[in-house]
Amino acid sequence: MQQIGDILNKVNPEIKEKYNLNKIYQQVLTDPDIQKFIHENENKITQKMINQSLSNLYEYYSQRHNQDPVITGYRPELFLNHNAIDLRFVPDSNKLIRDRENNTKLHLNLIDLPEKLRKVHISEIDLTNERKGVVDLIIKFLSKYRRNPHQKGLYLEGNFGVGKTYILAGLANHVAAMNKNVVFLHVPTFIAKLSSHFEDNSLQNEIDRVSQCDLLILDDIGAETLSQWSRDDVLGVILQARMDNVLPTFFSSNIDMDKLEEHFKVTKNAVEPVKAARLMERIRTLAKEVEIKGKNRRR
Repeated sequence: MQQIGDILNKVNPEIKEKYNLNKIYQQVLTDPDIQKFIHENENKITQKMINQSLSNLYEYYSQRHNQDPVITGYRPELFLNHNAIDLRFVPDSNKLIRDRENNTKLHLNLIDLPEKLRKVHISEIDLTNERKGVVDLIIKFLSKYRRNPHQKGLYLEGNFGVGKTYILAGLANHVAAMNKNVVFLHVPTFIAKLSSHFEDNSLQNEIDRVSQCDLLILDDIGAETLSQWSRDDVLGVILQARMDNVLPTFFSSNIDMDKLEEHFKVTKNAVEPVKAARLMERIRTLAKEVEIKGKNRRR
């Protein structure tokens, strides 16, 4: 590989005269990053390529040392383009993080849950012995989901504070970052607020939004107070639509599926085991039950 001084001596005089930048090109061609690129590609780069690519090298050098504010968030990168050294701009790591966060926020709809859940990432979840199996199942789900979005979800059952909601938040953010619409709602509060939609006739729109989203997460199911109407015409309709369309649905609960069925039997006005069994059949079709053990981290 030629020395930088030799390269400068062989630069076409017309190019030197055109730019009148001998001193600047001395700085450009002695820049450590440019030297590194040339040395890494010494078997492919010729003197002629360097001569013809000086303007791109100068632009690279300029953007590295005095970046144009218009392209904030992008960094210059040299690459070989046939018989020339070319320049492109790629997102830097900070921009990628910001874009991911903005994209996640756009596609994740939290209903009656704290905003701090938007900051949870699967990679940051504390993998205790009790949690590792569940996280492994979620990672396997995501792997399959990328190829085929019609996957069975999970029903996470466990005591208070073992991390069910936290783990599902990691899932929600990951899927939202894939440009998928995610609804993550707290079931007891959602059910309690249904009557508020009567005032503006928005109930059907709300049911449709929850029924049709790419990924639905129902948090703390089994802790709500149900009427026959909210059980059959709201929760039942949502779950039926998701089952019919094989849309992934996840649940968290403090009770197992058998106890949840007992919970669904009793409403304010009746005890209806058949309707409870019908609702549970939808949940069992949509999700696999997984128990999470561990200490209460809220304490």
